[in-house]
Amino acid sequence: MAKPTTIKIRLNSTAGTGYFYVTKKNARTMTEKMVVRKYDPVVKKHVEFKEGKIK
Repeated sequence: MAKPTTIKIRLNSTAGTGYFYVTKKNARTMTEKMVVRKYDPVVKKHVEFKEGKIK
């Protein structure tokens, strides 16, 4: 069978709170690490979230 095009990733907060989002990305079209500004409810601000592996 073929590999799936989308993979699950974990977006970790750069604020150091331990908060994270789980999302999917297309591994073939987006080869670099994903960085997105999203809301972190622990610090009550929008901060950058960087891609990490799901354990």
